[in-house]
Amino acid sequence: MSWQSWLDEAATAREEAGLTRRLRPRGPDDGVVDLAGNDYLGLAGHPEVRRAAADAALLWGGGAGASRLVTGTLTLHSELETELADWLGQPGALAFSTGYHANLSVVGALADRTAHVISDAHIHASLIDAVRLSRAQLTVVPHNNVAAVHAALAARPGVRTLVLAESVYSVLGDEAPLAELAEVCATFGALLVVDEAHGVGVHGPGLVHRHGLAGRPHVLVTATLSKSLGSQGGAVLGPRAVLDHLINTARPFIFDTGLAPASAAAALAAARVARSRPDLADTIRARVTGLAHTLGVPAPAGAVLSVPMPSPEAAVGAQADLFAEGVRVGCFRPPSVPDGVSRLRITAGAGVAEEDWERATKAIDTVVGEVR
Repeated sequence: MSWQSWLDEAATAREEAGLTRRLRPRGPDDGVVDLAGNDYLGLAGHPEVRRAAADAALLWGGGAGASRLVTGTLTLHSELETELADWLGQPGALAFSTGYHANLSVVGALADRTAHVISDAHIHASLIDAVRLSRAQLTVVPHNNVAAVHAALAARPGVRTLVLAESVYSVLGDEAPLAELAEVCATFGALLVVDEAHGVGVHGPGLVHRHGLAGRPHVLVTATLSKSLGSQGGAVLGPRAVLDHLINTARPFIFDTGLAPASAAAALAAARVARSRPDLADTIRARVTGLAHTLGVPAPAGAVLSVPMPSPEAAVGAQADLFAEGVRVGCFRPPSVPDGVSRLRITAGAGVAEEDWERATKAIDTVVGEVR
């Protein structure tokens, strides 16, 4: 089979299954109420964040110019890392060009063929890819099942083990039992790695902090700068010894250009705004809870509300109908959903004006009611 025939066959199969995805460029302001993005706190367009990004670009230029270990570590990176560590109550932080790279680095640098990784069934694709690249021994446990984690740890005593979880899972929107996971990891000497991508900002300094686990030597946090902080990049936060190990061994850190100055400055400014504006997280909670009640679905622990649809085609159709009404929502379809159920993905962001939020939620209620 030729490459073209193979590509055509794959494209046809996707189309028939209703799983074809296409890029849809948007302008800076298309008049559509955006409930699809990840700008949870509405800080991407905040005046202080815009100004910080612009000033940094003018001062430093368009990029960091090199990898962090050459000349690509800027004083901006150090300021950002200090701010994040202080906010999240961690001994230290290390900034990356993406949250994806942060997760690849943690697992790739701490696990190898002799290590054991215990992974929740619903972890993010970046952590799944990280485990594959590490070639560690893998045990996938049922979602949020602490007993299964305990059993997996007990089955391989004395083996260096990472336990992977998210503080808030983006598709189902539920919260991980972090206190229980941390306790069982401490019992067996395992390292708990918590992806706080959907927790930081939405829950202030995150759920690791809220549960009193920040700074624990056996709890490591990864985070993104592209959601609540409205910028781009990622970070790993935890013990200094772990961060030093990443600096010296994590390939996505060593061989990647440093985080761009504008992105670092924007994230730094956004973190400072978020720390001073806890009311933004309160707005998210009120909105997501109210909309969940209206639609008759469970309220999530995060900012993203998932509304199950009867099929991929129904989800895409509902998404298109809402766009025609001036409302942009996301759409979860296989293989992006761990349980195979297609869903509308609705972000209850704090940055949407109240009148736009009311108009959008009325349209959502109408369209979802018609599909069901």
